[in-house]
Amino acid sequence: MKRQAIEELYVWKQRKGHKPLIIRGARQVGKTWLMKEFAKQAYNQYVYVNFEDNEVMKDVFQQDFDVDRILLALQLITGIQVNEETLILFDEIQAAPRGLTALKYFREKAPQYDVIAAGSLLGISIHKEDSFPVGKVDFLDLYPLSFSEFLEAMDQKTYVELLEKKDWKLISIFRPKLIDFLRLYYFIGGMPEVVHSFVENKDFAEVRRLQLSILDSYDRDFSKHAPVSEVPRIRMVWRSIPAQLSKENKKYIYGLLKEGARAREFEMAIEWLMEAGLIYKVNRVKKGAFPLSAYEDFSAFKLFMFDIGLMGAMSNLPQQVLLDGNALFTDYKGAMTELYVMQQLKNISRLSIYYWSAENSSGELDFLLQHDTRIIPIEVKAEENLLSKSLRSFVEKNKPLHGVRFSMSDFREQDWMVNVPLYAVSAYLETVNC
Repeated sequence: MKRQAIEELYVWKQRKGHKPLIIRGARQVGKTWLMKEFAKQAYNQYVYVNFEDNEVMKDVFQQDFDVDRILLALQLITGIQVNEETLILFDEIQAAPRGLTALKYFREKAPQYDVIAAGSLLGISIHKEDSFPVGKVDFLDLYPLSFSEFLEAMDQKTYVELLEKKDWKLISIFRPKLIDFLRLYYFIGGMPEVVHSFVENKDFAEVRRLQLSILDSYDRDFSKHAPVSEVPRIRMVWRSIPAQLSKENKKYIYGLLKEGARAREFEMAIEWLMEAGLIYKVNRVKKGAFPLSAYEDFSAFKLFMFDIGLMGAMSNLPQQVLLDGNALFTDYKGAMTELYVMQQLKNISRLSIYYWSAENSSGELDFLLQHDTRIIPIEVKAEENLLSKSLRSFVEKNKPLHGVRFSMSDFREQDWMVNVPLYAVSAYLETVNC
């Protein structure tokens, strides 16, 4: 399995004076695999400690932050003598009392050692006992596999290369095959364990079993880590997302959770799920001008689950409906497609994601992006419907912006807009990130 984040790790390693690195992400997005794979590729030697299953090392920071003593403990536990060419890997760093604080002292007292720590967003965000090493660490955020990474995992690198070349005439010839893989991705999603299982076994029933198991583990985390009083509300928000996204107007409506519900009742639950990395919140902006954050409307937002395969599992969408293009899927296809695009957007660094809707009309853009000094209006279509009244109107009123429409139609460029096939979203967005 290839993860694009490995390239970011090489950039980190080559950066002069780099700090200890924390890889953040929701549980089970592949943080452990990523740092071990990087260690094997980029270093002659590494030491690895998982603080969740190593009781001896778990308390190593309790006495003090003497780096020499910590390195000696690492050598005694792993049998590997650590030197300046060794990569030190601390997994589930939040499970070690004062583990996050210790990274500060590696930075200040032993900057010659390369250290990568990994931990779930949930664990790091709730670990209040530690003094967080603000300014003393670098970060890398890891998400589920993008569609391009999914194709690589499926041993379809040729299609990835084809999409990257953007030879749209040749791409259109292979359109049916690419659509088949896109449907697979809608069902399987980007959780590494699930993708690996399908690559090995081609068993859809096992895919769904693993997805439900992951969802169950998150549900147990709610009870384990969240304040007891918030658990029912967290579950209500979490389970409401598929229904919220299936509405024609995807703005989050508290009243769908329960009659008379108000924002103040559920704000903490939403924040908790965001800190855990399980949902993404996209706020509305009132105007498409730079910087978009100046026009942010915090009272209107959309919530997305972080993986399309898990949302399908939570919604109990049958395999046949997703993979065969069943007509029964039509009403829900828009929700799945918008989430699919959102999942690809999250893999782009330096990208601020919003949506736009008019104050007193039905006009709405699914996404409005800011990347450095660029503003990009985006419309998402689940089918080949090429009507884009909102996008066209928005672009005409905000010249010289150029619109982007993601749909099932072939590539098409006009003076005000470009249409990009949905299966090419990842490849197209890479040009945005250049």
